[in-house]
Parts: sequence; C-alpha cells; structure tokens
Amino acid sequence: MESRQWGIGVDIGGTKIAVACVDISGRILSERKYPTHTETGYRAIVDTLTEVVKEISEEFDSPPLALGVGVAGQVTAREGEVTFAPNLKWRNVPLQAELQKVLQPQVFVLNDVRAATWGEWKHGAGAGHRDLVCLIIGTGIGGGVVSGGQLLTGRNNCAGELGHMTIDLDGPECTCGNRGCLEALVGGWALAREARRAVSEYPEKTKMLLQLAGGNPDALAASHLVQAALKEDPISKEIIERAIDALIAGCVGIVNGFNPSLLILGGGLGGALHQLTERVRGGVTRRALDAAKEGFDVVTSRLLNDAGVIGAASYALHNCRDFR
Repeated sequence: MESRQWGIGVDIGGTKIAVACVDISGRILSERKYPTHTETGYRAIVDTLTEVVKEISEEFDSPPLALGVGVAGQVTAREGEVTFAPNLKWRNVPLQAELQKVLQPQVFVLNDVRAATWGEWKHGAGAGHRDLVCLIIGTGIGGGVVSGGQLLTGRNNCAGELGHMTIDLDGPECTCGNRGCLEALVGGWALAREARRAVSEYPEKTKMLLQLAGGNPDALAASHLVQAALKEDPISKEIIERAIDALIAGCVGIVNGFNPSLLILGGGLGGALHQLTERVRGGVTRRALDAAKEGFDVVTSRLLNDAGVIGAASYALHNCRDFR
C-alpha cells in the first residue's frame, strides 16, 4: 500500500481508546481498542498510545502519512493542546506536541465530536451535503456544524458545544455549571441521575428498573431506563418521554439557527437510535420554521461507533502538508 493512501485515526474517550488505520476512501483497514485507564495519568496514556500506533503501523509496507486524534474535550486549534477534558481529568495537556516528538507522521489533535462530524460529512450519512449538523448523544452531548462546506470552529475552536445550550432556565444543574442545558436533560449521565431519583422516591413503582441494575441503585444507567421503557415500565417511559421532548426542543433550535439540510444523530444509543431519529424528525417537522425545514431531513449516523476514528484519520489526511 502506498504511503499517500492511508492514515491513522484515534478516538480517546473516558473509558476506551480506539486506534484504526484508514484509507482515503474512509475504509478501516485495521483497528485496535483498549481501556483508557484514566487513573494512570496522561503521560502513561500517551506512552501506551504511542506503542499501539507503532504496532499497528507495522502491519503495512509503508508508513502512515498522518495521524489524527479525537479527544473528548476542548482543544486549541494550531497547537492541539487539550485545555480541558473532564472525563479524562486532563487540563492543559500538550498532546499534539507530545505525540509529534515520538511519532513520524504529521499529528493533528481535535475535539472528538468534531472528528466524528468530519467522518460523517466526508464518508458517512452527510456525504455530498454542504450544510449539516451532527449531534452525538452519549454520556454527554456534543455537536459539530458544517456550514457552506466548511467545518465551523469558532473564535476559540470550541464551536459545536450544542449540548450546553439552555433548554430549561429552571432545569437541573449541568456539569458545566449552568442549569437546564440540553445535556443535563438528555445526556446519559442525566438520565442515570433521573433513574436513581425515581428509585429513591418511588421504590414500589420502580422494581423493574432496579432489577435491571442488579439491585444496585448506584449502578443505574441510561441503558436500564431504555430497557425498562421498552418493557412498558410507566415511570421509565415518562422519564424517556421528557428527555425526547427536550431533545426535540433543542433540535428545533439547531435547525432554526443553522438552517442545515441534514441533522445527523449518533452516539451510544444502540438499537434505539433509529426510533429516536423518527421521533426527532416528526417533532422538528411540526415545530421548526417553515423556511428552515424546507428540504431538511433527520437521519441516523451511518458510521456509528467508527465515526470518530474515520473522521480523525480523514481530517488528518486532508490537512497533511504531504497530501495536498
């Protein structure tokens, strides 16, 4: 394989790290996944990542041209410094510089959801669109915006923090310090909080929910709420319905604000993603401005859990000086 035809994409999350060799068409050629082990500190994570990148590169006859790294946090534009990554417990980590010292290919570090947005735009559900928004719904909520064929970065390279737009002025506190953010109403950690609250306040009515968590309230997760709701558990259904209403409200604001041709929904929602997409499409159709929703659609992520690594590699190849 010629060196001009492939790069490496990395997706660093709070619980796992994925590393993949990706060709210029967005096809994954080889992939590794392993636990993040945030407790070891950033330097140990960087050392392990370096070894994995070197190991996976040896599978090919030629070296990768570029390395793209998506991180769940805020990243400076040129230096690729991770100024804050709460799930990793990182502050002011010079990740791009650290990796460039020990690895040969040109390194690019960017926000993980922006990497996923790039992947969906270039090789996934958004291919061929010049105006789109990608909304990733997982433990938290992140977004990426493509407008006029350009990925928006904003003045401080943090455009796309759509999970922190206010939906309810008197809503629950968010991890960012604000109240009523979309993430605080719809994110996985917020749904887990609501599940624990329900079990505490209504023990007789939440036996199914608690059973799904193995009888341990502290182990309750958003996935347990979804499972219970699918089994027609009344309280779980009520919590999920409130979350969907909040999500629709947020998506209406996104559509009215950015006027995209496409809203792509992705994240760790598993089998519920297609059903959720249908609900959001219907809600936006009812409530968005007529001009904003003309020619607009809501679709499910095509790349799913691979969007991050494919997008990071594709972004790096696009920006690499030797590839232009």
